[in-house]
Formats: sequence, C-alpha cells, structure tokens
Amino acid sequence: MFSLKGKSVVITGGGSGIGRAISVLFGKQGAFVHIIELNADAAKETVDEIVNDGGKAICYGCNVSDQQQIVETYNTIGVIDILVNNAGIAHIGVADNTSEEDFTRIFNVNVKGVYNSLFAAIPLMKQKGGGVILNMASIAAVVGITSRFAYSMSKGAVGAMTLSVARDYMADNIRCNSISPARVHTPFVDGFIAKNYAGQEEEMFDKLSKSQPIGRMGKPEEVASLALYLCSDEAGFVTGCDYLLDGGFVKLNN
Repeated sequence: MFSLKGKSVVITGGGSGIGRAISVLFGKQGAFVHIIELNADAAKETVDEIVNDGGKAICYGCNVSDQQQIVETYNTIGVIDILVNNAGIAHIGVADNTSEEDFTRIFNVNVKGVYNSLFAAIPLMKQKGGGVILNMASIAAVVGITSRFAYSMSKGAVGAMTLSVARDYMADNIRCNSISPARVHTPFVDGFIAKNYAGQEEEMFDKLSKSQPIGRMGKPEEVASLALYLCSDEAGFVTGCDYLLDGGFVKLNN
C-alpha cells in the first residue's frame, strides 16, 4: 500500500523541516522526487539522503515567487504526477504593526508561490491525464492565532485555493487537498525560540508544546505520513478536503 513507484513528484521547500520529511518518505516509497528550493545546500542534503537510501531525487534552485523561474523549471521536469506546495515563511505581527514590505513578502511566498506552482503544474497534469496536488495550510487559517496576522492571511488563501482547484479540475482527474498542522517541531521552531526568548528556551519550548492538548508538538514525519496517504492511489476518493493535524488544538482547546 501507499506505493509511489514510478511517480514524478515535485515538492517545494523540500530542503528542511516538513518538506524534507515528505521528500525523504516519498523517495522511500519509490517516487522520483524533484525538490524546488531556494536554499541549494539544504536541498542537496535532502537529495543526498534520498539517493543514499536507494531513491531517486534531484533539486532545482528556484524562487517560488518568481513565475518565470517556476514555469521554466516545471517545463524542464516535464511530467508531474504529484505536486506538494510546501514552501512557506512565517511572520509575527498584528495588523497595525505589520509593514507593507513584510505583508508583501509573506504574500509573495505563501500565496503567489502556491499560485505559481499551480499555474505551472496543472497544464502538465492535464496533458498526462490527471494528478494530485497537496497544499500545506495551517490551523492559523481556521482559528485566531495571536500575532500571526499576515501569516494567517496567507494560509487562509491557501485553503481557498485548495477548494477552487479541487472543484475546477475534477473533470481533469486532478485531486487537490490540504493539510493544516498546528506547531510542528522543526529547526525553524528552535531558531525562533533561540532568537526571541534567549535564556528561556526550555521554558518556551514547554509552553509551546503544551499549547496542543495532546501535550507536545507534531513531528515532521507525522505530517509526511498523512501527505503520503493523501497523495497515494489509496486516497483516490478524497478531494477538496483540509486535514487538521494539530494534536487536538482546534477542536479540544477549551
């Protein structure tokens, strides 16, 4: 079950964190993994891990917010069975202290970046007779998270795009779903805590962990496992859905 043998997969932001975990797992399941990543060194590390484990992978240095770069890269890849829109950046701030520059930066990566990949990949999927798209959303799209104004905006847009694509391309045999994680323990989280709470790292890590009712953060590998199911043939009847992967955050946090 859940074999991706012979599938050509594009994963944006596959150099670290959740994107890396998805890339590695998909490689183990037989996919040829194409990693789109701004950080070339990080992407190469992921590729090496996949290849050393007997898988197939290649990386492309590419900025998801640049449509011309994305279209050229995807056309070079040529055949795309699965697209995982994972690349994204975070921001802390409320509406009246979020600068126009920061708002635009979040929009360009988290919203336009997803659109650019959809714009480039969908025609290739239509030519092939179908495909699967998975977008990385967030619980910030469905509940109010303190001081995440721009980030929440961007993930709300991802959720809306997921529904639109699922509806518009059903006749083309293209499925589209999203995953909405709560806090997942990645290098980004460790860096965020170290930067903003120097000397209080252990205390803040514990506080952030316990904000999930289950009592801990998620693991990148747990997100990857759900991604594998949603992108596999076993999920052929699933489209237009968002999956909360949140340790009970949305439904049980009261």
